[in-house]
Amino acid sequence: MKPLLSEPFTMSFDTTASRDAAAPVSMIGPVAVAVLTKAQALDRVEAMANATGERIVAFCNAHSINLARRNPALRAAYDRALVLNDGVGLDIARRMLEGAAFPANLQGTDFTTNLLQHIRGSRTLFLLGSKPGVAQAAGDALTRIAPQHRVVGVRDGYFPASEDEAVAQEIARLRPDIVLIGMGQPRQEIWAARHAAQTGALVLCIGAYLDFVAGAFPRAPKIMRTMRAEWLFRLMLEPKRLFARYVIGNPQFLLGIANDRRRIKSR
Repeated sequence: MKPLLSEPFTMSFDTTASRDAAAPVSMIGPVAVAVLTKAQALDRVEAMANATGERIVAFCNAHSINLARRNPALRAAYDRALVLNDGVGLDIARRMLEGAAFPANLQGTDFTTNLLQHIRGSRTLFLLGSKPGVAQAAGDALTRIAPQHRVVGVRDGYFPASEDEAVAQEIARLRPDIVLIGMGQPRQEIWAARHAAQTGALVLCIGAYLDFVAGAFPRAPKIMRTMRAEWLFRLMLEPKRLFARYVIGNPQFLLGIANDRRRIKSR
């Protein structure tokens, strides 16, 4: 397929910002997604952990694009973050729009564990999200997964929006180096955009990562992850909750990308 865009464009940012250096990105729908190998992504996020100011890392999949198309607050939050591609849907989209897949699948659950193991030196962590008790269990698991780091605080994600500021202040008092926030989309990204600078930490929006690490929710079998069909495993486990996201959402995503492709070609 002939690329519609000859190469991903580049955006530059101040070194203290979330996207802390010139980074090639591809526009997938309304979201600028970084075009990075796994090694490049790990090094870039580690550099962000060593920086100051507002620093946000978010992951984007087909469902994320559908949400961003209709949610201005989520689009604005993504604009403040280093956005990494997650899942086969974004590869399909980039092939349709630019003629090539992303260099690597930076799936959020695997990438977060890889990152914590990759970062040199000891860092302090705050875990925010999931149901009561899950973050604490995830913290215990992380002492085995990445023992060089120390969890300094945990908080479940079941608090009202009226407490957002108080939670940010609580985190800021503990002065963690990294905050892992798993409150689902779009809440976690919007919360990060509003409060990351206040916390003084690198904030990673990590979805269901705490549930997986804590053992509260099972990962797909390795063969399904290798085939990039983890979404199908999740649909089988929670068909009622995820039917709209996958069975309806995936065709909507592809239709949206097809429309984007037509608009690009018409120019």
